[in-house]
Amino acid sequence: MPLGIILVRMSSKCRGGRCVRALFYCHAISQTVAVLLATGGAVLSLMNFENSFSNSHQRVGLALYGVMWLQPILGFFRPERGVKVRSLWYFFHWLLGIAICATGIVNVYIGLRTYHERTAKSVRLWTALLTVEVAFLAFFYLMVDRWSYMLKQGRATVEQLIRPTDSRRTYPTTLRKELTVVQE
Repeated sequence: MPLGIILVRMSSKCRGGRCVRALFYCHAISQTVAVLLATGGAVLSLMNFENSFSNSHQRVGLALYGVMWLQPILGFFRPERGVKVRSLWYFFHWLLGIAICATGIVNVYIGLRTYHERTAKSVRLWTALLTVEVAFLAFFYLMVDRWSYMLKQGRATVEQLIRPTDSRRTYPTTLRKELTVVQE
């Protein structure tokens, strides 16, 4: 699911409609695959494990599973652009998607702890691997927003190349002292 969130976030940086459409479909496909995998995991869990829902991992997982199916339903009923309710739909869809993803990640940590308590087996490796994955995804999620800004830092824009030549008041960013070589 985090991959689908990153894909749709990348679409805001695209300039062409074709790129946006491709990333949107990749988002939809990856989220559909994630929901189907989660459904398979839930079915396997119900078939193979004792499910009295007596621990936090099972209760959170059940609630998460129900809410997770609400998200694609919301996606199918997306209003057209320009309709007033579109911004409300977008906010709710975004908030619910982030909440599902964050809660799912937390629930994996809870599940690892529960597994350790029940079996006394070490889960340090799995916890470390999950932490590395979450850190990478968080870094990438935040980087998508700033990547184009960072690339622009190495290039001068036309406005930056044109310097004022008179003593008129200018913005603080253009008030720089310039050194020139004077030949005598």
